[in-house]
Amino acid sequence: MIIIPAIDLKDGRCVRLKQGRMSEETVYSTKPEEIALKWFEKGAERLHVVDLDGAIHKTPVHREVVRNIVEAVPIAVEVGGGIRNIDTVRSYLDSGVHAVILGTAAFRDPDLLYQSCKEYPGRIILGLDANGGKIAVEGWTQPTEITPIELGNRFANDGLEAIIYTDIQKDGMGTGPNIEATRMLAKGVNVPVIASGGIADVEDVKKVLTLSEDGVIGMITGRALYEGGLDLEEAIRIAKEKMQKKGA
Repeated sequence: MIIIPAIDLKDGRCVRLKQGRMSEETVYSTKPEEIALKWFEKGAERLHVVDLDGAIHKTPVHREVVRNIVEAVPIAVEVGGGIRNIDTVRSYLDSGVHAVILGTAAFRDPDLLYQSCKEYPGRIILGLDANGGKIAVEGWTQPTEITPIELGNRFANDGLEAIIYTDIQKDGMGTGPNIEATRMLAKGVNVPVIASGGIADVEDVKKVLTLSEDGVIGMITGRALYEGGLDLEEAIRIAKEKMQKKGA
């Protein structure tokens, strides 16, 4: 299981939000590519980049910033936010982005996900963001009545690389991840799951690591890294030790 630092982009800066509220931001850097390089130097094998403005405007806003991040680090970069058509998918993946994340688009336009998976098998991630056990879309602003397992299973056989599951109520709050909801999803879909939201410290990392047997392959964390509650190098070491013991 890998630890994936999050880089959220708003107005060209690296920020973190609380429960996805655009009005509750904390700015950590005006040079996101320097943050990307910092996490790489501390051992990150992958980065999770979200264009927050893109999610709201329904089209990418930070293409140039994403390009700078991709050029700054020799590791996989996954990108989400505002991806609504196949041309955007192609543009990102043909420019060096490892994988794109489709969330709202998968809900609104399933054919886009099908086509993307067909053209780029193993490079499409389904983003499932849930509030109270139900999917929320359009940058978390619009609730739906569908559950993460229901939506995940619609695309489980289409060649997804993974599903990212975010508990909106936990995201950016530092109150601990929703372990049980993540476990239920991982057991309920035949696709690897990446956990996101609420990881505050090394104890939370250890809790998520227990989900490896259920099909969880990684965890995304942001605020805890930026504010010092979680040391990336320590988290990576613990995760690797856990996986080595599991394989022994």
